[in-house]
Amino acid sequence: MKGNISTKAGDKGKTGIVGGDRVFKDDARIECLGALDEANSSLGLLRAKLSPDHDWESGLRRIQTEMMNLMSHVATPSAVERKPQVPLPEDSAEWMESWMEAIEGDLPSTTEYFLLPGGSEISALCHVCRTQARRAERRLVTLDRIDPVDPCILKFTNRLSDLLFKLSRQEQHASGADEIRWRLFKGEQSK
Repeated sequence: MKGNISTKAGDKGKTGIVGGDRVFKDDARIECLGALDEANSSLGLLRAKLSPDHDWESGLRRIQTEMMNLMSHVATPSAVERKPQVPLPEDSAEWMESWMEAIEGDLPSTTEYFLLPGGSEISALCHVCRTQARRAERRLVTLDRIDPVDPCILKFTNRLSDLLFKLSRQEQHASGADEIRWRLFKGEQSK
């Protein structure tokens, strides 16, 4: 099946949204969808860097699928009567919390949450995904003030960035790389 993705309808800076309206491409909803899409694409890169039997594979695939689902809800203004038929990530925050608890059990404890991103490629990529999830969360908050977003979507993105931080630490620990902690106002680095 061939299709032409280039409709040229957006050449003047507007795009269509669910319900038929056209909005500028820097509209809060479009910015939000773009940030979510970017985060999901980076998660795909993270998955591509892992072996197919890696412990994270099924969890990250679930997260990517749920992100696609929640994007259809974000794309739908509250005034539109016909809602998406795909599920919201209603239990995902709790599932990610369980995953984080399992990770924590294997990590050295720390009270430092300002770590310099890096170490292994996988750990650094987890940080890239984490910061993109945070940007998506900020865009969701902006949209929520304009047109309410389901609370489970906000919760999902908040937990996702927390999970990615834990995954980066897990990878650092597994690879034997030192975590470089940044200490605010002390001007020192410690391992």
